[in-house]
Amino acid sequence: MIRFRITRRALASAPARFAAAAPSRAAAIVPSGGAAVAPSTGCAIAPPGVAPLARSGIAALALCALFAAGAARAELSDVERRIVDAVRARTPHALELLERTVRINSGTLNVAGVREVGAVYRSELEALGFSVRWADMPPEMNRAGHLVATRAADPAYKGPRLLLLGHMDTVFEKASPVAAWERRGERVRGQGVSDMKGGNVILLEGLRALHAFGQLDGAAVTVLLTGDEERVGSPLERARAALVEAAKASDAALSFEGGGPRGEASITRRSSGSWTLTVKAKPGHSAGIFSPQSGYGAVFEAARILNAFREQLIEPNVTFNPGVVVGGTQVDYSDATAAGNAFGKTNVIAKDFVVRGDLRYLTPEQGERTKQKMRDIVAASLPGASATIAFRDGYPPMPPSDGGRKLIATLSQASQDAGFGPAEAMDPARRGAGDVQFAAPYIAGIDGLGARGSGSHTDDEDLEIASIERNAIRAAIFMQRLIHSPWP
Repeated sequence: MIRFRITRRALASAPARFAAAAPSRAAAIVPSGGAAVAPSTGCAIAPPGVAPLARSGIAALALCALFAAGAARAELSDVERRIVDAVRARTPHALELLERTVRINSGTLNVAGVREVGAVYRSELEALGFSVRWADMPPEMNRAGHLVATRAADPAYKGPRLLLLGHMDTVFEKASPVAAWERRGERVRGQGVSDMKGGNVILLEGLRALHAFGQLDGAAVTVLLTGDEERVGSPLERARAALVEAAKASDAALSFEGGGPRGEASITRRSSGSWTLTVKAKPGHSAGIFSPQSGYGAVFEAARILNAFREQLIEPNVTFNPGVVVGGTQVDYSDATAAGNAFGKTNVIAKDFVVRGDLRYLTPEQGERTKQKMRDIVAASLPGASATIAFRDGYPPMPPSDGGRKLIATLSQASQDAGFGPAEAMDPARRGAGDVQFAAPYIAGIDGLGARGSGSHTDDEDLEIASIERNAIRAAIFMQRLIHSPWP
């Protein structure tokens, strides 16, 4: 039978409020017959012969848990501890809010559904003292628009003007067969549950805890929830005008998309754009290919260019993927349907070739350098052929910055002080593109503050339920410290 004891040894590392309540001779919770100390909590196993704390092993373990909790929160201020408690007290209500919004289908093209979800968020933000408006899109764009909520700063405010980002739409359109909400033990499966309605709830619960203790008073905070993140409306400039306008009036952007499996966040993200390679060549009988009169044809010219890209352009943080190719005597390709047709014969030299691809890079300088190399390669045509390449910019890059490094350092310290361990910067090659990048040309940004889940964009998208509370606590402390610190 195991008997638990407590000695003087651990109280030195336990919080004072627990030490005062413990017997004066206490140190570490110990069962008889062994010795092993857990340095982070002060809980240890040691031989008998010390003053007993309790006859019940359960009671001893309970105090050990209190020691652990106190040690984990030892670096939190009094107001931060109250914020943590407020988030935890709200957890059942946070999950109810998540279920309520997930059960509303808000696929990007379901304009009414996106607006319905927006109405729920609007009510929540107005209750927190925000002024809320809806930024409409023109009807021909077939997009719901965006929710914009603001709190004006006090003239004496010295902290950063924060821009908090999320999105209301999901990849699951109205006809999706995926169950809206399906609880599976400690996880829940559903439409957009982690991407990113879980992140939106974390954003709201973090703000709610700050509001409860007056920590938003006088601070400059804007919340912008887009309605078309999963399928951005066209023209892009119009679709992201509200976000760019908000970024220009802010100092730091905090995005609540999901982060890494160990709590990593992103302070750098690569661009996402596209390119179109168009090749023309002299048609003719295949017997004459490679001759000065007939040349090499469109297919060999395209192959030369693509292989040269592979040989000459590869470097860290640059990718260029030829996603679709169409070649032959006659070709056509439609952006609207992402489909093409080709006609040709084996005894005819191909006249046309079209390649559509994407391009990603980390900094504007890297992007321009890569584009120029691609242009130079394209220009060195084989005999009897010519080619052109056109680029279309989409999401701008979020390059490394001093502001980004300050954000991840602040987040990491908040995460450690809350007992969740450090938050490391995620490799940009591990992430796709996101809305925070439209703020990147103007202000520092960080992404990955949202819920932890798996299977994003698939029928098996799910969420770890505990990540709602955990990341809401982390986000609340992070925002509280930013608000009360000078910027930059």
